[in-house]
Amino acid sequence: NILHQKVRAFMENEQMHKHTFFSKIGAFSIDLSNPRSTLRSLRFAVESIKKPNSSLYIYPEGEITPVSESKPEFKKGLAWLYQNTDVDIDFVPIAFYSHSFRDSKAELYINIGCPVELDKQQSKEDLTSEFEKAIRKLLLETRETAGFNDEGFVKRR
Repeated sequence: NILHQKVRAFMENEQMHKHTFFSKIGAFSIDLSNPRSTLRSLRFAVESIKKPNSSLYIYPEGEITPVSESKPEFKKGLAWLYQNTDVDIDFVPIAFYSHSFRDSKAELYINIGCPVELDKQQSKEDLTSEFEKAIRKLLLETRETAGFNDEGFVKRR
């Protein structure tokens, strides 16, 4: 494992069925149509990130979406996780962007942002808004770099 961490992914149930690859890499699902199941999954997520050297990757929009100019619309689960973790955890936005503008093979760009540090006492709505702003900024930076010039990225073959 390149990151020396126990990595888990957290994804909406329908998306897990659509993108079966994620179940093979340790992803677990959340059923947003069932409030009890949703809470159970959120609690499982909190427990999984309490383990030493663990990481949890989530899609806070509830699904994999293409990068666009518009502000992402996150579900409130990310804010709930942020408020309900009692250990010191870094919430780090990560942007993925792929295209095939310059070659027949798709190029994948990954941009890892700085940890987002917010007051856990804020409302879920305010926390969600701040997380949305952080990821939108990172996504737009990544899209601009990936689509129009390679400055800041090292091309690997």
